[in-house]
Amino acid sequence: MQTLVVRHVTQYNYANPVDFQRHRLMLRPRDSHDLRLVGAELSLWPHGNVHWLHDVFGNSVAVVDFLEPSNQLKVESVLTLERFGLGGLAFEIEQNAKEYPFVYSPDDRIDLGRMLDCHYPDPGNDLAEWANSFVAARPTDTMALLSDMNTGIFKGFAYQLRHEQGTQTPLETLRLGSGSCRDFALLLIEAARALGFGARFVTGYLYDPALDSDAPSVVGAGATHAWADIYLPGAGWIEFDPTNGTIAADNLIRVAVTRDPSQAVPVAGGFTGLVGDYLGMTVDVSVRAHHEPLAA
Repeated sequence: MQTLVVRHVTQYNYANPVDFQRHRLMLRPRDSHDLRLVGAELSLWPHGNVHWLHDVFGNSVAVVDFLEPSNQLKVESVLTLERFGLGGLAFEIEQNAKEYPFVYSPDDRIDLGRMLDCHYPDPGNDLAEWANSFVAARPTDTMALLSDMNTGIFKGFAYQLRHEQGTQTPLETLRLGSGSCRDFALLLIEAARALGFGARFVTGYLYDPALDSDAPSVVGAGATHAWADIYLPGAGWIEFDPTNGTIAADNLIRVAVTRDPSQAVPVAGGFTGLVGDYLGMTVDVSVRAHHEPLAA
């Protein structure tokens, strides 16, 4: 078990005071067997009325109505978490799903629903062909197939940090041969769906112990991070991080899971002002180990 402190600050700057529309924040994870939320602080400037809800996926969402105009909007989230890792690939896949292709049970197919379907056009079957290039034989080992695809993105594509909102389509990522963590996650999700797997998008953070000494060793640490969940009967949702080529890594800190990346924006909202008022935004994220004992 690791105790971690996540500090996430998003700041928008404007040339003149502007009126803020309702904002939607996805910054607070839910407790589970692998993640315990010990403390959560949310600070806003300017002040606003906050109410909480669970979205259709069960994620914790804060909805904010700001009370006054300002030339600055600052959202600061500080989380104290206990992360319980599996310590490796310690899961058991049902016998009938250990080899690909396999068929999900009728109940699983109903519950997975649209997470089984590709969401982005592939008119030339480029994505489908790329995904099928990892199928060595039929049948083939399910985990080996998914691991090869995960590693194929990690080794075959160039990581590029992008601050622009939005996510590249899978075909764009294939064409460019580069992308951010969210682009790689979406590519893996759509490729897995093209092969018949249920897959979903995960947003959160990545802990790198080397960052405690300011010497990062994994890609995506020190920022928001994104990866893919793929559903395998018996094992459930398994985390695949194509940015780092890892599977079920203990350093992934889940905040929200969604069907599509567009549904997992950490800070979303608009403003009313003059043309040219918007001056830009900054995002600062740190994930550090908490070495002091927590109160009982």
